Amino acid sequence: MLWRSISLLRFGVVRPGSRPSKLSTVINHSLFGATAQYLAFGFDASGADMAHSRKTILCIEDDRESAVQIATALANRGFEIGVAQDGQDGLLAILKDKPDLVLCKVGVPRMSGFEVLERLTDIAPRLGRIPFVFLAESSDRKAELKGRQLGADDYVTKPIDFDLLALIIEARLARVARNTVWPKQVQLSDREIEMLTWVARGNTSHEIARKLHMSKRTVDFHIDNARVKLAVQTRAAAAIKATIGGLIDP
Repeated sequence: MLWRSISLLRFGVVRPGSRPSKLSTVINHSLFGATAQYLAFGFDASGADMAHSRKTILCIEDDRESAVQIATALANRGFEIGVAQDGQDGLLAILKDKPDLVLCKVGVPRMSGFEVLERLTDIAPRLGRIPFVFLAESSDRKAELKGRQLGADDYVTKPIDFDLLALIIEARLARVARNTVWPKQVQLSDREIEMLTWVARGNTSHEIARKLHMSKRTVDFHIDNARVKLAVQTRAAAAIKATIGGLIDP
């Protein structure tokens, strides 16, 4: 699984004779005729220790040479890299390891990149917010539009410009960071959370009032309070922003 003998390529190079820590496992893997050793917690081409604060990226890529190029290039730029060889293993890795960002080839076997994103959004909506970038063999406008309609954050074609890819990744991760900071600054009451949850489910104020046995005026009061705290103009925008920020779980 996940390239069988590698398990997950998240991992710093271990020099011969070195000892893995208690939390690590050394995996021997023959790579293009050369034996390499990988230590859990980050593929670091320099052999230096990986900082636990570094962002983890899962690359779903069935071509070994491409996967190694991507892993090496991004590891050299300070990321921890995991690799899965097909869509099914990639989906399982996302669910299990919750990477900070996913790079997924569109045409991977067993489950296409499009199917991975669709399944992820269906079975784990919260994980569906992990930045998801498609990798494609060539430019295909129809495929790119489909990927973006499914919710992909970006679409990169090969040959990959790794400097550009690194900038894309940094921008997506920075956006996630902003979305994790502002919710801590918003204090919604239990009643406001309840009202926005019903709004996010598509209920009107009249419907919410009937369900909760209260007046429409009271419902509107709490929704308006939440809207002001979230600094948006409409209740729909408030529900969307609260959902993105993890303040409600509709």
